[in-house]
Amino acid sequence: MGSSGTYPTLGDLHFPSAQVSISQTLSSLRRSALSVSNRLQSIETDAAFVQDAAEHYDLPLFANERCGSWYINPDVKAGSAYFKSTDGHTGQWDFSFRRLNLQLLPLARKYGGCVIVDSTRRGKLMPDALSKTIPIWCAVLNRSLFPTHTEYHPVQLPPNYLGQSEESQIENRIDGFVHSLKALKLDLDELREQLGKPIRVAWANHEYFYPTDLRKGEEYCLFVLCSASKRVHGAEMSEGGYIQGAGDDSEGWAHGLTPPVFWANQDILKRTAEEDLPDLIADLIAGYQQQRTGQVATLISPTSNLFINPTDPKVNESGQYDLVIDCNSDPAAVVDNPRRLNLGCALAKLGSRDLRKSLDKVRDFVTAQLGSNPSQSLLVTCDTGKDLSAGALLAIICQFYNDKGEFDASLCKRSIGKQFIRQRLAWIVSSNHEVNPSRSTLQSVNAFLMQPGDY
Repeated sequence: MGSSGTYPTLGDLHFPSAQVSISQTLSSLRRSALSVSNRLQSIETDAAFVQDAAEHYDLPLFANERCGSWYINPDVKAGSAYFKSTDGHTGQWDFSFRRLNLQLLPLARKYGGCVIVDSTRRGKLMPDALSKTIPIWCAVLNRSLFPTHTEYHPVQLPPNYLGQSEESQIENRIDGFVHSLKALKLDLDELREQLGKPIRVAWANHEYFYPTDLRKGEEYCLFVLCSASKRVHGAEMSEGGYIQGAGDDSEGWAHGLTPPVFWANQDILKRTAEEDLPDLIADLIAGYQQQRTGQVATLISPTSNLFINPTDPKVNESGQYDLVIDCNSDPAAVVDNPRRLNLGCALAKLGSRDLRKSLDKVRDFVTAQLGSNPSQSLLVTCDTGKDLSAGALLAIICQFYNDKGEFDASLCKRSIGKQFIRQRLAWIVSSNHEVNPSRSTLQSVNAFLMQPGDY
């Protein structure tokens, strides 16, 4: 009835479309489908498939960070790899010298291979890291370490996935990557010993396991490239809450939640209402961070006294290390401490620019302190322990350390080129496989080292 007690007139009717547009309605539905709860449930579903793949091949699970770790329970995670999908993008095929991933070699030999887990978002069968980046890496290592095993030299690519032209262009780049890898002057004999056998590649996804007859064996190390999520062609709303690649780009949806905290708190996360999840996650993260303080820093080989670590007051102030350079902390806090240097760099890209302006202070600090006593230990830290600290260490190693990893102050004036910097970066990323200096940081270090007149 209308307000007059009669049947409603047209003016009495209110149509939602007059107040909320179709696009707004669809956006709201999409946000609901992409809720944190749906993402976590989708991750659990995909993790079960990943575990099935590991049992099928009887091989340990390695996460291709950062996405892959969401799909592996830490109790069964054997390690991590760091292969970028962008190194497999069409026309940009590359072999990363910032991410050598040499940590995989001894573990692959120990277990006969590994399952490397990653995922990708809606519409694709697998990420470019699995379809191209890792196959390129495997081909480069096979040619570099096993030059006589020519049957393993061609790039192994997924079936009927790339066009013939792209496959041919990738193949044509491999020898150039091999030459660049050898130019790093790594001990290839040692790497060959670590891996033991050439690499064979297989793929595991929700549509196929290929080749179907491959198992770990005596002739090769088997690398299984596993795409965790099933391919979804339609919109997220069509899948009843399932989200392909739910763990991807977690900084945009997870409220700070990380895979270790997720796996340790699955039950309570499931029981919590969506609107209460941000507060719960904040509490869980805070508790986890308190448990992780006091990490042991990583020694950069072949030096005997250079260490890298995330900034941690318990480590920095413990007296365990003779000297400390902290890239992010306030310089005013250590005015009267000659054994500590705080650079006060900002975070992210701004920090990389700040580092460029601070490297002369790093040089002077190292000259004064290690120059008087080269046996002292030096810890370099930043907020992540992966970026600015790696840049500062790279500058130190390039200026002051010889090929044997020994300090020599007289080397500070030597001419430095990009290839030399790349060789020294290999020391850092081989010692700590989580280190990943950004392009901006490396550009800052290169500019400093190669233009000494601009200090």
